[in-house]
Parts: sequence; structure tokens; C-alpha cells
Amino acid sequence: MEPTTLLLVAVLIVGLLLLRQRDPEKLRIKRMMDKLPGLPSYPILGSTLPYIFLKPEDRWDLCYKLAVQHKPLLKWWLGPFPVISVIHPDFAEAVLNNTHTIEKTKLYKILQPWLGSGLITSTGLKWHTHRKIITPSFHFKILENFVPIFSEKADILVKKLKKEVGGRVFDVYPYVSACTLDIICESAMGTCVNAQLKDDSDYVKAIYKMKKVTMERLAQPHLLSDFILSLTKWGKFQDKSLKVIHGFTKKVIKDRKEQREKTTQMKVTEEEILFGYKRRVALLDMLLEASENGVEITDEEIQQEVDTFMFAGHDTVSAAVSSSLYMLGLHPEIQDKVYEELKEIFQDSDRSPNMKDLQDMQYLQMVIKEALRILPSVPTIGRQTSRDMQLGPYSIPAGVSIIIPTYALHLDPDIFPNPRKFDPDNFLPDRVVNRHPYAYIPFSAGPRNCVGQKFAMLEVKAVLSSILRHYEVRSVDKMEDLVLMFEIVLNSKRGFRMSLTERKHKEDCKNNVS
Repeated sequence: MEPTTLLLVAVLIVGLLLLRQRDPEKLRIKRMMDKLPGLPSYPILGSTLPYIFLKPEDRWDLCYKLAVQHKPLLKWWLGPFPVISVIHPDFAEAVLNNTHTIEKTKLYKILQPWLGSGLITSTGLKWHTHRKIITPSFHFKILENFVPIFSEKADILVKKLKKEVGGRVFDVYPYVSACTLDIICESAMGTCVNAQLKDDSDYVKAIYKMKKVTMERLAQPHLLSDFILSLTKWGKFQDKSLKVIHGFTKKVIKDRKEQREKTTQMKVTEEEILFGYKRRVALLDMLLEASENGVEITDEEIQQEVDTFMFAGHDTVSAAVSSSLYMLGLHPEIQDKVYEELKEIFQDSDRSPNMKDLQDMQYLQMVIKEALRILPSVPTIGRQTSRDMQLGPYSIPAGVSIIIPTYALHLDPDIFPNPRKFDPDNFLPDRVVNRHPYAYIPFSAGPRNCVGQKFAMLEVKAVLSSILRHYEVRSVDKMEDLVLMFEIVLNSKRGFRMSLTERKHKEDCKNNVS
């Protein structure tokens, strides 16, 4: 950190602490926090002292150990800000279903320059109104429109991966990330950015730069201040990137509105209005249609929701696909079962999957769910208390951030015996029905659960099935050798390294015999 920035940080923190000492509400919070089990707090640093001299990858390991050690509740301080981590399904349910903890934790504010007041960051009436508008966009009939997009982009991915065949070791994540970026761009905006075929798109570059800025802000707490950020190179990166991202989205919205004005002169049936036009329909079209039908949503709000789709639907799906492939690469016997299911569905045909095919991939779905149990794409869920609340014997004050570490919740041996064993049978119906509904929450839960989880699951199935129909995968790193890091999503420091072998189909075998 530059000396000037360091001095400013010190002055700001000291000033903030002096103000907090005079605030009766802050004193009340501190008294209530002092009664809770957890970590000691130090002036200025809070409970972060053990983290300062650790590498990012070592911080993740310490976070997990502390969460498990203090289960079911851990009190700590992020500098001057009070935080409580809860690791119990009863507590998770109480937090995620409570109307007084429906607001996201204050850390989400670092996303507001990018996402504005979209579905992830908005609260109150605005969140409720927009959620009501967006939910029908993920109706079964609407989702069918996106299946051809999933298949088209997955086919490109399969072709790109061909150069890795032959035993060489490579990281699959960048390939998958470009594919899912192509999918979400076309699904959300109806615009093709060709992230897989070219890397010179200003929009694609800006998306990756903004992800980097967000990761740096999470890793360096002083950058959580917008003012301090503006004094650093990361602030300049953010300003430049957001100008490109928001400019691109605004232009797409403007062009789409002009296209729709032309189509209003055409006759369409009631079913087409409800479930989408005969041409490809993007999520953007659903928002524009709502605004045309009298719902109060401005162009700026539509832009924020589209940007939110882009953010929420990119890295999370990339992580889910990559971690599922990694797990299958470690367990060839399970991969064989997935391939047998795919052969039964497609009967050696090379056709693209339709909606029914994706629904029939029941064992693959169990594999994906199990991968998200052990390696959840979003390893923490955050909420803010607006009133005092009770969690079992613990009294939680208003004004506290509550963190639910899904990565620890999903590995609870009281719920999942032998929790680190990769076992898709954990999601057999008879096991699921007897398990606490909040013991497994990769897409969050309650009223603020992930609105796009069905979309995401279909996309992950489409991409994985395309890869597995063409290639056999083998993972290089054992599970105990993975160095996990929490960036925007849970990731591996060295990526997900694997090798590919091209599958032999029946037709190939016949040709070889003849």
C-alpha cells in the first residue's frame, strides 16, 4: 500500500473508532457481542490480526478451521464491524426465513458501483417489486428458449477442448469461464460476444477487470472504502471498466427497444406474449415487456438487473461446471455411470440435448449437487440484522452481519457421515427427504434464494453432458492437494487441472475393425 494511502486509512479508522465510542447503539451492540462465544477483538484490527501475515490461500484454511471449531456460532469483528458466523441448519433457517434479516450484509455494497440496485443488492419494496417481475422469466416454458443457446456454446467449448486431447495437463476453468460468459451474454441480453472465439472484446476484458477489482477489495479491507479505492490504481481500473460495461448494456437495451417497437406492428398470439416470441428471447425482453405493460421499471433499473444477471450467472456456473468435472475426474467409476446415462438418453446420436433430455439426466444432477456440496460455488451467504433476534440460546443484536458459511455447513459430519467422500447417492430421494432442508443450501434459501437456480442447473447439465459425451476426463490434483481460495466464487489456486481422452463411439469402433 502506498504511504499516503496508508496514512489516510489510519486516520479514517481512528476517527471512526472515536465516533463509535460515543455512539450508544454501538456500545449496546458491543455489550451484546461480548456475551457471545468467538474470537477476541483488538483496536482497529478487530479479529483480523491472525490473517494479516497469511497468504490468501492460508486464510481460507484458517476460516474453515475456526468455523468448525466454534460451531454452531462464532463471533468476530471485521475491523470495527461486528460479524457472526452460524454453522447449524436450524440457525441458517432462522436467518434466511426472517423478514428482519432479509437485507444482504454490508459487504455487498462493494458491488453497487457495478450492479447498482439490482436484485442482489436492492432491499425493501424495490427488491420485492423486481423479484416479482423477474421470477416469471424463469418459468419452465421460458427456460426452454435457452436450451439451444446452452448447446450451441457448449459445442464450441467441445471443439476448443480438442487441442488439449492427448494426455497434456491443463486448467479447464478458463475454457469453461469463456463458455458460460457466452451463454449468459446471449441469454441475458440476446447479444453474442464470442468470448470463446476471440479475446479482443472490450466488454469481455472489462468484465474480467471488474472481477479482479472486486477480488482485490475482498482481499484488502482498506479498499472497501470507496474513497480510499478512488485513490488507488484499482479505483481507476473500476472507473474505466464500468464505463465500458454500462455503456455496452445501455446500447443493447436501446437497440432491443427499437427492435421491439418494430415488432409491435406484428400480430402475436397470447401464448407467444406470455412465453416468448418465436425468435430467441433474452431475459432483457422479459424486463422490457414488463415496462411496456405498465410496470414501473426504468431503463436504468433494467440495465442494473441485466448487469446483475451477468454477474450472478457467470462465475457461479463456471465454478459449478469446473468442480463437477474435477470430481468426475477423480472418480472414474462415477464418471462411467454418468456416461452410461447419457448413452441411454442419446442412443449414440450426436444430436443436441432438448429440455426433456436435460430433465432425464437424473444421475448427472445428483453428481452436480454433490460437487456443490463439497465445493459450493458461493461458499458464504451474508445477511444484516435490522432487529435483535434470538438464535437458540444466543441473543443477536441489530446492526450485525450474519455469515452462513455453506462450505462448513455442507461438511457437517452430523448431517453427512464421511462428509468429504464424494457420494452422489447423498441426493437419492430417500436420503434427501430425511435431511434438514437447510443442511444443503448452495443456492441460498428462503425468500432471497437464487431466482436463477433452475436456469443454472440446466446450463451446467448441458455443458457437462456435451463435454462428457466427447471426452473422458482425469483430474491431476487429489482433493487434499487442492489449494482453495475465496475470490468472487470458491476457486482453486492452481485451477482445476486435468487431462482429456477422446471417447470411442460405436461408429469409430466399426471403422477401426473394418
